[in-house]
Amino acid sequence: MNITTKPDTVPAQRSVHFLGNILTFRARTGDTGGSFSLADCLTAPGAGSPYHLQQDEEAFLVLEGEFEFVLDGKLSRHGPGGFVHVAAGTPHAFRNPGQTPSRMLIVNLPAGPHERFFDEVGEEMAPGSSAFPPSSAPDIPFIAAAAGRHGIELLPPAA
Repeated sequence: MNITTKPDTVPAQRSVHFLGNILTFRARTGDTGGSFSLADCLTAPGAGSPYHLQQDEEAFLVLEGEFEFVLDGKLSRHGPGGFVHVAAGTPHAFRNPGQTPSRMLIVNLPAGPHERFFDEVGEEMAPGSSAFPPSSAPDIPFIAAAAGRHGIELLPPAA
């Protein structure tokens, strides 16, 4: 059996801010042989992701607070312990509807496309940071072009 572990004293992983989300990648392509990536996501009140789809699978596990998910046009709400699986090619989005930050784990299978997207569009954050930078209008053409380079398609908001 091949088991890989990391001691609790490993250096902090890379953190980036994007659209009111602070993502700290706990496992990246190099850590998992490309099979998956794992990000710890802290989301500001009212923030989330745009409606989009991609060709990799994605899964979300809510740890704190509450998230609304739109999956192929259907809305659901999940609190701590809530789990959402997104099959490849399925339109989806998430949002924190609460008044305080919410937190979840995000798994992408295989690893790579989402990491590279966030490496390109994310604003570098200090490891362990939980303070959201001031919000500003997103550069939608830049984000859409970067998304396309990494196999992600931004869609009009779900009705």
